[in-house]
Amino acid sequence: MYRSHVLVCGGTGCTSSGATKIIESLNKEINKAGLMDEVSVVQTGCHGLCALGPIIVVYPEATFYSMVKEEDIPEIVNEHLLKGRIVTRLVYDETITEEGISSINETDFYKKQHRIALRNCGVINPESIDEYIATNGYEALGRVLTEYTPDQVIQTILDSGLRGRGGGGFPTGLKWKLAKGNDADQKYVCCNADEGDPGAFMDRSVLEGDPHVVLEAMAIAGYAIGASMGYIYVRAEYPIAVERLNIAIKQAREYGLLGNNIFGTDFNFDIELRLGAGAFVCGEETALMTSIEGNRGEPRPRPPFPAQKGLFQKPTLLNNVETYANIPLIILNGVEWFRSMGTEKSKGTKVFALGGKINNTGLVEVPMGTTLREVIEEIGGGIPGGKKFKAAQTGGPSGGCIPAEHYDVPIDYDNLLSIGSMMGSGGLIVMDETNCMVDIAKFFLEFTVDESCGKCTPCRVGTKRLHEMLDEITKGNGTIEDIDKLEDLCYYIKENALCGLGQCAPNPVISTLRYFKDEYVAHVEDKKCPAGVCKALLSYNIDADACKGCTLCARICPTGAITGKVKEAHVIDQSKCIKCGACMEKCRFGAISIH
Repeated sequence: MYRSHVLVCGGTGCTSSGATKIIESLNKEINKAGLMDEVSVVQTGCHGLCALGPIIVVYPEATFYSMVKEEDIPEIVNEHLLKGRIVTRLVYDETITEEGISSINETDFYKKQHRIALRNCGVINPESIDEYIATNGYEALGRVLTEYTPDQVIQTILDSGLRGRGGGGFPTGLKWKLAKGNDADQKYVCCNADEGDPGAFMDRSVLEGDPHVVLEAMAIAGYAIGASMGYIYVRAEYPIAVERLNIAIKQAREYGLLGNNIFGTDFNFDIELRLGAGAFVCGEETALMTSIEGNRGEPRPRPPFPAQKGLFQKPTLLNNVETYANIPLIILNGVEWFRSMGTEKSKGTKVFALGGKINNTGLVEVPMGTTLREVIEEIGGGIPGGKKFKAAQTGGPSGGCIPAEHYDVPIDYDNLLSIGSMMGSGGLIVMDETNCMVDIAKFFLEFTVDESCGKCTPCRVGTKRLHEMLDEITKGNGTIEDIDKLEDLCYYIKENALCGLGQCAPNPVISTLRYFKDEYVAHVEDKKCPAGVCKALLSYNIDADACKGCTLCARICPTGAITGKVKEAHVIDQSKCIKCGACMEKCRFGAISIH
């Protein structure tokens, strides 16, 4: 038994900030202090508060150290672990109160969260099957195999109201029922871990912090639909997730939790990994299966649906990582427990990856029905620099922008669709008044153009034309007629593209046209970007009365666009100005402004 456990975040974010060296340093200093038999160092998954990494939590005190550096480790070991004195300067400031240091769970970031999919992330060692089992891991699988019929499992998932967490929110139990209803000599269970939305990292964190939960859930799904083989399709850009999944699969096989006669029954099920090369289109279910088969990742026409003819033309069930992460607890805690969270049509919780103009970048898991304002202002800590909230993009390139007028709309599948966005996988990009919504739409279209597989003309050509029109508008070359053409083309692509990628690609344009049309009009009529983002529409000017003639701006201008004599007002030659902003940044007298 150890008297102290030091949990170090080993997610991608903290690892990239030096967590591996911190763990090495901890072990070295603990050994030097003679505490090897008293203090255990545990590498965990992501704690969620990525903005404060690298993170260390020391138990039993639950002291939350943030933004730790390697050079801080000797002090933590000698003061806290050896002498019992907390290193206050490294403690997350929100945990410091007049009464002392409070639990991290009482901070604004954590207290409104309800962690189900993320329950073990940051808590257990993801490379230890024993730690997963100690948190009731594989108990749901054992219960299902010994106490439930396949139909009872499916009915439980149906009754829970769980909807797919990877896109449009299709009822999970119904998908399982359809897959079971098609007889075949072989069926498959697939996991979509090809998370490709810009700013999304929910599934990656589950795989890195709690890989066994996905294996257990897939085995439960295999029993329910009559499948004996599963595939996890994970992008090769997630090396930590891939490594921990491989470890978890090996451990589960050694414990008899994957393979033949699981829990002494006649149920056989095994899982293999397939690595994706990072193609966004492979997040679409039929393209994903085509890629697993070894072919170029392109979508197939539907019907037939995967439940009828999926992987290798056999009935196939596909869910994403977060969907599977809910399954074991639904089995263990019951349908009513799960249904007690969320809204009437959207049960349970949802994980969001908070990014963009937000103080607390990271992962949050909240009950469905939580408002955007609560997520951004209370959990996310608001917008930096006192800026005003302008919009939030949900659903990535397939979603839409939610304006301030819908700041208090409860977040669930149906509410987001009604205001022109979608849940998607859970990326949530926050924008403030300095963001140009035309530029935002162009950014997502550029991503979609690059990621289109090119199989169908509406997506291959249509998204390219959309991007070109947006580019011309941001350069000041657009017209009012172009805005109408833009909207018409959006709806044509939605109605005629082959798969979800193409059908949803116009959503960022449609939503910004719906809520921020005045910005489009300003770009084409006034030839101005209200947010001051689109460089072609900007001009830097020097106020002659404010300019002191210090010559600093002229000296740092890379193109020699600024001229003037010492102690006399300077001027900018607009034909030479490349709008880099260096002059405005360096001016000490506030004499340079954007028009």
